[in-house]
Amino acid sequence: MIDSSWQQVYGQRIDNLRLPEAQAARDELAVQYGKDGYYLLEQVGRPGVPEWLAGLPAVQTLRRIWIQQYYREISQDGEKVTRREEREHGLPPGRDRLISPYDPDARYSEKRGQGWRGYKAHFTETVSDPAGDDPGTGRPELPNLITDVQTTHAAVPDVALTRPVHDSLAAAGLAPGEHVVDCGYVSAGLLVASRLRGITLIGPLMTDRSAQARGGGYTQEAFTIDWDHRQATCPQGTLSSQWAPLRKKDGTEAISVRFPAATCRACPARDNCTTAVRTGRQLFIRPREIHEAVIAARAGQDSQHWKDCYKTRAGVEGTIAQATHVTGIRRARYTGRAKTRLEHIAAATAINVIRLDAWYTSRPIDRTRTTHIQRLDLTAAA
Repeated sequence: MIDSSWQQVYGQRIDNLRLPEAQAARDELAVQYGKDGYYLLEQVGRPGVPEWLAGLPAVQTLRRIWIQQYYREISQDGEKVTRREEREHGLPPGRDRLISPYDPDARYSEKRGQGWRGYKAHFTETVSDPAGDDPGTGRPELPNLITDVQTTHAAVPDVALTRPVHDSLAAAGLAPGEHVVDCGYVSAGLLVASRLRGITLIGPLMTDRSAQARGGGYTQEAFTIDWDHRQATCPQGTLSSQWAPLRKKDGTEAISVRFPAATCRACPARDNCTTAVRTGRQLFIRPREIHEAVIAARAGQDSQHWKDCYKTRAGVEGTIAQATHVTGIRRARYTGRAKTRLEHIAAATAINVIRLDAWYTSRPIDRTRTTHIQRLDLTAAA
């Protein structure tokens, strides 16, 4: 039953709320919050209450947060509400976990030890050929401009954006012949899919993380694949005994290749190949076109030509720095993915205007950050 204490607890601003110092008292208060929230949700759904009330975004957000943060059990002994603890009860995966009641679209993510809450901005820009630069002034033949902007919540992996970016560029008539990307945007399947669209995807493939690769043993590249006869030959000359196409849980197609257990057990190179006790070595390889594309891509990454092509990607780090320092997109000004995307587009437009102005006026863009006093270009008097 709601009484005057309800208004005293929930009617004040959250930044004015004073929590108890004792942890036990805090835990008890958290449980009381949970009970009050469930009570409120029950009242919204009671007969006679307008149906539109339960459909309010704030009510739907409250329902999702309470499911995420609390367990509720109702028995003959009454109601029991338990606050979820990640280490004890588990929480939803990052892609589904709400992190703020004020922005249900935002998510939490980590990358290279750096964590953040909110969104990701993905920029695609053109790259001018340095051979066309004016030899006297260094003015590029064409300015580098941002041609596509994508916004996702923080937990979306980069690799999920490669196809949408290509779709967006193609729809605008700007599909690239070569697309230089970070390793997070590359996968075996995307190498082939991009090639079918006439796009050469240039980016380092993720390194082989198998036990054999970590220990210096026989990786997939050490096996010879005979696609026509559906067989594989190991480095010791043994032919595979089983070849079975299958579909993995994530929906990707693969081929399971097994080698005879008796031969593998007696093999002198067993320790370099497999740790299986009862069976022989097993390979999971992708369909022929994808498998060969991966082998060729990894081999090509060691060539000087590939390294020279990939150097152009370093320019996008300057674009990200420009976006964060000049337009301040590191901290979103609005809530919701739609408004944040609009902010990212506005930032990209501002960068393009700055670059076009610098190009038309033959003024080089700063290569490093400078102070305001340095920009004054003062000449000391004698």
